[in-house]
Amino acid sequence: MGISQYIKEIGRGKDGARALTRAQAADLMGQVLDGTVGDLALGGFCLAMRIKGETPEEMAGFLDATHVRLQRIPGNHKPVVVLPSYNGARKLPLLTPLLALWLARQGAAVLVHGTPTEDKRITADAVFAALGIEPLTQVRAIAPGQCAFVPTEALLPGLKRLLDVRRSVGLRNPGHSLVKLMNPVAGPALIVGSYTHPEYAVSMAETFALTGAHALLLRGTEGEPVADARRQPRIEAFRDGERRERVPAQEGPLVQLPELPAIDAAATAAYTRAVLDGALPLPAPIARQADCILSEVNSHELLAV
Repeated sequence: MGISQYIKEIGRGKDGARALTRAQAADLMGQVLDGTVGDLALGGFCLAMRIKGETPEEMAGFLDATHVRLQRIPGNHKPVVVLPSYNGARKLPLLTPLLALWLARQGAAVLVHGTPTEDKRITADAVFAALGIEPLTQVRAIAPGQCAFVPTEALLPGLKRLLDVRRSVGLRNPGHSLVKLMNPVAGPALIVGSYTHPEYAVSMAETFALTGAHALLLRGTEGEPVADARRQPRIEAFRDGERRERVPAQEGPLVQLPELPAIDAAATAAYTRAVLDGALPLPAPIARQADCILSEVNSHELLAV
């Protein structure tokens, strides 16, 4: 079915719009990702979905279409830790690269993927560049103990085009949720999903459960998949449709604030080096998150045996 027919279904306003089936959503997103949809229709789709909101079934269909088109990273016997980095830093330093490199130091294979979606934020690629780590231009295997940053366009150019619509219309679209849920690995992976607003906690959890993903979910730092260094967020785990709490949220007032750098890429990179070298401590909430990630990765190996 052509995209105009789908827009008629989803574009009837908040109360009149009709949800798509998983198969319809997969067909629609496939057309978007294949680049057969013109700019005007693409904008119409994005605005209609922004008003309606995505159901878990629709998001599962969007993921189905995405997964068959991705240039996927070869897998390992252990899950590759996947950190989607799309929000960047606005008020707090971007510590996603620190988490990624810390996990790699502990023997995990870590994939960070992302692309700038707003011009005024510090992004992961800028921090990695300040650390002397270049992005991969072509997908390849990531060995245990290694960390790699892969731009979205190297995984799927059509997905980058969808994300870039935000620069034209100023609003998020299904692509911004999609990239935080997808598995870009051809093999076992642990997706570390994050959200900023409570409604996305609900929709992301329902989608992880529906698709049987192996994932963690937390309220990240400004939407990044790293725990807020100041206060421990709740962390939930998903595996084969089952959901459980792994780390409870910190309650009560903050007793002590960690010393954090300025948000610019150079200062964040210097702080990251200092923590990795042992000159500064890894903030406790991030240390707990890292332990939780490593536990999930290692428990997968035990179950496989």
